[in-house]
Amino acid sequence: TVNDVANVILASGASPVMASDPRELEDFVRLAQSVLLNVGSMAPEMDKSFRLAMELSGRLGKPVVLDPVGAGAAKCRTEMLMGFLAKYPVAVIRGNASEIRALTGEAGQTVGVAGDAVTEETLPARTEMAAALARRHNCVVAMSGAMDIVTDGSRSLVCRHGVPQMSQITGTGCMLTGLTAAFVGANPGNILEAAYAATELMCLCGEEAWAKTRQ
Repeated sequence: TVNDVANVILASGASPVMASDPRELEDFVRLAQSVLLNVGSMAPEMDKSFRLAMELSGRLGKPVVLDPVGAGAAKCRTEMLMGFLAKYPVAVIRGNASEIRALTGEAGQTVGVAGDAVTEETLPARTEMAAALARRHNCVVAMSGAMDIVTDGSRSLVCRHGVPQMSQITGTGCMLTGLTAAFVGANPGNILEAAYAATELMCLCGEEAWAKTRQ
C-alpha cells in the first residue's frame, strides 16, 4: 500500500518520504515533522529500523504515529509491537479494534485486517478499551471501524461517517494512518484534534467517493 499512502499524504499538502534503510533514517527523521511507522509486511530488518526510528524520534522530539498492522495475528508481530510501546513514546496508535485489543493484552483472534465490529451496542466497551490503552501509553488511540473512536484516555470522540465499502479496499487503514501522521505533524500541540480531523476527512472522502460511483 506504500504508493497509495504516499499519494494520500501528498494530496493532504504534506511531503512524504518512504524510508526503511537504517542508514538514511537519521537524516529523514531530522527533516520530518512526524514519523509514521507501519508494520505492514514483516521483514527481518524491521525490528532494527523501527527501534532506530523510535529512538531518533524520541531524542529529536518528533511525534510518532504507529500502525500496528496485524497485531494479534502472529506472536512475533504482537510481541515486537508491545516491546516498542513498553520502551518508546508514541503520539498516536492507529488501528482497528482487534489490533487495539491485541495491544491491550486482551485475548482474542485477529480476523484479517477488518477487526472487531464497533456498533452502538459495543461502543461504550470499545471506547473504554481504546481509552485504557491511551492512558497506559500516554498517547492518542485512533480506532477505526463502522464507527471510529479517537481518544486520549480522558476525552473520546466518535466519528459516524464513512461507508462499509471502504473496508473492502486494501490499504484504506494505512492511508488513514498516513493522513493522521500528516495532520499530527502540522498540529503537534493538538494531537487528539489532529487525529480526529484526519479520521473525519478520510470518512467523508469515502462517502463522497461511494456517492460518485453510484451516479
